[in-house]
Amino acid sequence: MAIASVSAFLIGEYPEAVAVMLFYRLGEIFEHMAVNKSKNSITALLDIKPEFANLKVENSYKKVSPDEIRIGDIILVKPGEKVPLDGIVIEGESTLDTSVITGESIPREIGIHNEVFSGSINKTGALTIKVTKVFKDSTVSKILDLVEKANAQKAKTEKFITKFARYYTPGVVGAAVLLAIIPPILLKQGFFTWMHRAAIFLVVSCPCALVISIPLGYFGGIGGASRNGILIKGGNFIEALKQVDTVVFDKTGTLTKGRFHIKEILVEKDYNDKEVLEIAAHVEYFSNHPIAQSIVETYSNEIDESKVSNLKELSGKGIKAQFDKKDVLVGNKKLMKDSEINIPNINQNGTNIYVAIEGKYVGTIIITDELKSDTKKGIELLKKMGISKLVMLTGDHKNIAENIGKEVGIDEVYSELLPHEKVEKLELIIDNHKSSGKIMFVGDGINDAPVLARADIGVAMGGLGSDAAIESADVVLMTDEISKISMAIRISKYTNKIVWQNIILALGVKGIILILGALGIVNMWGAVFGDVGVATIAILNSMRVLKAK
Repeated sequence: MAIASVSAFLIGEYPEAVAVMLFYRLGEIFEHMAVNKSKNSITALLDIKPEFANLKVENSYKKVSPDEIRIGDIILVKPGEKVPLDGIVIEGESTLDTSVITGESIPREIGIHNEVFSGSINKTGALTIKVTKVFKDSTVSKILDLVEKANAQKAKTEKFITKFARYYTPGVVGAAVLLAIIPPILLKQGFFTWMHRAAIFLVVSCPCALVISIPLGYFGGIGGASRNGILIKGGNFIEALKQVDTVVFDKTGTLTKGRFHIKEILVEKDYNDKEVLEIAAHVEYFSNHPIAQSIVETYSNEIDESKVSNLKELSGKGIKAQFDKKDVLVGNKKLMKDSEINIPNINQNGTNIYVAIEGKYVGTIIITDELKSDTKKGIELLKKMGISKLVMLTGDHKNIAENIGKEVGIDEVYSELLPHEKVEKLELIIDNHKSSGKIMFVGDGINDAPVLARADIGVAMGGLGSDAAIESADVVLMTDEISKISMAIRISKYTNKIVWQNIILALGVKGIILILGALGIVNMWGAVFGDVGVATIAILNSMRVLKAK
């Protein structure tokens, strides 16, 4: 702009020189207003950081910064206040608005012993909460940190535009110099005419329409997704999501609720169901597996840890131990087969946990799981979006896996897989993947870290309260809704659509003005519009991504 204004003065076009500076300055003001409005809109979406906490000090409460609170402290959250830290309710009942962190509009009913997460808004009653995490480890802090870091993960388009801008401006300035010198010499035309046309080149040389609006578009997409309970870890993943054509699911905790309960206990004639349950509960007490926990919960008596010794957990198979000084095995068909124990054929829907004592089969505990309420809807939405292949990987029995796959509409089902075999199977899917599309893996983020890392895009579900999910995946769904996957892809496509609209608008208008300016058809007013006008339009267009759903 400065060079263009000086050039206009040199050729005696004083009104035009002043006009360039004036309108350029006005354009910059509008441009900054648009940028600030966009950033403020995104910041408002992420305005979930609590400003204070009511800390219990002896018999009263003191208003302090959330950073001052320690684990085990007691805080009070009044109606209308944000929950400042993660914790457990020890007194009171209320409803919580968790929409700012989960995207769910329906308030959650909360009472004693329920877990609450920072960033939620208390709607009705007062809650007394025992803090379980310091602020820097709280849900709201992790979300804000993730979104902040996401801005550093640039999309390929964004990187290209940044690189392109470094060459575009000097290239156009060089072309302007050549335009001012060569035509007057070769065509024997007036120097001032071509200086005027070169000045138009200089005005249009600024790439701000691209270097401001493109990153703003991706950042807006990340902000808009987070408002809907979807955390995307960078513009590169926003860009990659639109290319997904294959989705691979884990079963337990992803398609199903992962909340197991005992359907039936089958026993041999010398045993009863209470004895089999007692053995299984004592052995499984030391395992963190959801199935193990369901067995322990069903066993109502107290666990006597002294009865169990020499316990060894065999990954993907079960547990080997001694119970009351007898060798016992509790696990799946693979464990029984490896131990050469004969087991009966059981044709019932459910996961079979076999129990053996001293090398002899004594009973089976049949465990069932339920589909999530929106699993079918989520799968249907993915198919409507054009996802060409849906795959399920599970360690569960073949008949259970195939029944679930058929019920929800999965194309390919691979069952009875050990953890390392899931990675191998995904490798095989990747090797046989013929299209240029991306492969997404969806799991619970807890036991799926190797598979999440291997996929083009790893999606962890149920990130609310799960540090493992937030750490391990590229995209984190804060709730357990399968339908959020299609929403993430939809936001990605909408964001990329707006980004490319801005690229085409900026380059198209600038290209036309450069050509018409060189031919003497466009004046300086058109050049000013081609720079600050187009930049303002592109920035305002980027704001539309905030409304993506």
